[in-house]
Parts: sequence; structure tokens; C-alpha cells
Amino acid sequence: MSDVVIKVQNLSKQYRLGQVGTGTLKDDFKRWRYQMMGKEDPFLTIGEVNDRTKKTTANYVWALKDINFEVNRGDVLGIIGKNGAGKSTLLKILSRTTGPTTGSLKMKGRIASLLEVGTGFHGELSGRENIFLNGAIMGMSKAEIRNKFDEIVNFAGVENYIDTPVKRYSSGMYVRLAFGVAAHLEPDILIIDEVLAVGDVEFQKKAISKIQDVSKGEGRTVLFVSHNMSSIESLCNKGILLHNGTVIFSGNSVDTVQQYIQENTTITNSDLATRSDRTGTGELKFSSVKLLDERDVETDIFKQGDDIIIELHYDIFNKAYNFSGSHFSINVFDKQGNLVVCHQTFLNGLAFSNADIISKQKIQFRLTHCPLKAGEYQLACDIINAGKYIDALESIISFTVIEGNVYDNIRPITHGLVAVNGKWYI
Repeated sequence: MSDVVIKVQNLSKQYRLGQVGTGTLKDDFKRWRYQMMGKEDPFLTIGEVNDRTKKTTANYVWALKDINFEVNRGDVLGIIGKNGAGKSTLLKILSRTTGPTTGSLKMKGRIASLLEVGTGFHGELSGRENIFLNGAIMGMSKAEIRNKFDEIVNFAGVENYIDTPVKRYSSGMYVRLAFGVAAHLEPDILIIDEVLAVGDVEFQKKAISKIQDVSKGEGRTVLFVSHNMSSIESLCNKGILLHNGTVIFSGNSVDTVQQYIQENTTITNSDLATRSDRTGTGELKFSSVKLLDERDVETDIFKQGDDIIIELHYDIFNKAYNFSGSHFSINVFDKQGNLVVCHQTFLNGLAFSNADIISKQKIQFRLTHCPLKAGEYQLACDIINAGKYIDALESIISFTVIEGNVYDNIRPITHGLVAVNGKWYI
């Protein structure tokens, strides 16, 4: 039987909208008194139901609704979803910094959390004092904290600043020390929210290694939120997908990431046959376009480092035309209109015969190991013969690239137009 360390049942969280005024306590008392008398809530708006446990349209919003899942000892659970899905709210409840409105949460063991830069430390206290303060909050003795003190300081790389108030730390120093405290004070459950986005490359490597040690080597449980899907796949063995405050998928991390991509895929109108804004002589016209992933599944969301397959279909309008020597090309533009990819068939040494082009009526281009940085892109295509366009179309389809495993789960400090890997020598 598995050792369950986290059990969440029918958990929901409701927040009140708008400004809470000085009359709030009085209003709540009046509501309670009317409820005890069996009367209608005097503060209901028109059309609102008299049930605080149901989603309302006036004064309250459900950030989480009916969440259910279990986590076993040694699991690394990745929690993913778009902004506003409820990830941070769920972590706050799991960290005991806020409580659920309804439902139950049962956890076994000591909990350490790193939710965002600036939380968990007292700015006026030194790094040394904050280490002991956090350890005491976690229920550790001074002797236990002293045994881990040097490891924490070395991990964070703040030896020269350990007696300086942390309010004078840079954001990088702050998060390194906070992560060091959370990971080294032997928590049974470690909760991390997008911490790898803040630190430098060296810190990211150390943090990833420590997360792996905590879960695999020490058998502890980790809850990890990240927008980097490759980090979720490589670090986590399980995942849950949140959407509008509910769990819409749970399973292993790879399947959860694939479900996230499918849920956010919105295939745009790829029918090109009726487009009037085309250029060319018209003997051949593009009729449709598809974007496929490495599994030949149609999608418009791709991870960095994965292959993107662009499939173009076309119709022949003049079979007497000699298409020999024609070449196809695709162009990829970013949101600012910059041309970031341009590739033609002749670059692969391809010279299509007239019979090939007339009979096939389909061509594919495979962009291997997608080098594009995370963002949105537009695709254009054309076919040229003897220096003249036969057909050319702009903005035939859009797609999104999300962060992937280009640099072995390390996030670069700055981004260029493309994300290419390479090797350094000295």
C-alpha cells in the first residue's frame, strides 16, 4: 500500500470581490442573524442565489472548486495550467498560508514552501537570523539547524553577506538563500512555485540537482509549479492540470504536459483556397496548411527543441504548365514582424520534376529541434518558378512556442531571437 502524505478532498476556495469596507463585520453579523431567523439574506443582489457555497456573479469568485488528488511519499508532482488557473492559490492552501472555504486537506510531515521572492524572510533580520527563524517555524531545534547551516550558506553562495539584513540582498541572493533554507532543513514536503525563473544558470543547475536529491535520494515529496514544460517532464513523475480552478487531468507528467498542449490548442482556419490576398500567376494554389507535432498530431503549440512539421496542400489549375525547377519556401515571422526562419526546398538539394509536383499535391517541411524562443509566430508560404511567384500567401496560420529543454532545463538569463545550442572551447 502506498504511503499517502497529501490527501485533498473536495477542496474549494472562494474570494470576495471588491473593496472590503468598515461595515463588513456588521454586514456579516446581520446576514448570520437573518439566516438564524430563516429570512432571506438582506444584502443579496437581483438574480443572486442565497447560497454562499455556489458560484455567484456578484460579490464572490471561486479560485478553486472541488479539487481532489493524492500524493505519495517520494512523488514529485508537477502542477501546471495557464495564468489564473488556480496554481498559486492551491500552493498557498497546501503551504497553510491560507485556508480552504470548503473541503478537507490532510498532510503528513514537516512542510517547507518557497512560493515567491520576498516571502518567508524578515527584511530587517540578517541571513543568519532568518535561517534560524525559518528552522524554528518548521519545528527544528537549534542543534538541527546548526548541523545544516554551512550547507545552506554554501548552497546559496552568500558567505560574505550572511550577517547582512536580507532587505539589502539582490533578488537572486534572496531566492538562493530561501531555496537553500527550504530544501536543506529536511522537510517531508517541499513546495516550490516557479523559483527556477529567478536564479542564474549556476543556481538553476544546483536547484534542479537538489530537487532530484530530495525526491529520489531522500524519499521526500515535492510539489512543483513551472511554465517550463520540459522541467515538468524531466523533474516530475506525476502531474495535474488546472483550468479555471478545477483539475481537468491527472496522470504521469508526460501525459499531463501533452494534455496541457492539447487543451490550449486552437487550430485556426487553415483553408487557403478561398483567400483573395494572394500573389502569383496562379497555375498552382495552396489550398490548406496543417501544423503537426512529432507524433503527427495536429496542434498549434510546440515546445522548444521539438520538431515542427508544416504540411502544405495545393491544387493544380494548369496541368499544361511546366513546374520543373519550381521551389517551395516557408517563412516564419514573430509578433513584431521580424523574419526569423526562411527555408527553401533547394537548400536540401531538392529539384522537383513536373510530374512530382502535379501528382503529389502535398509537401512537408520539418523544422528540426525548434530553435524559436517562447512566443507567438505567423507562417507564410510561396512557390517560385524562374524568378516569378506562382502562388504566395502571408499569415496562413499562427502557432505558439513554449519553453522547452534546449539547455538541459536551464533557463537563459537573456533571450535572442532564437534559442540555439552550441559548445564553448578554450
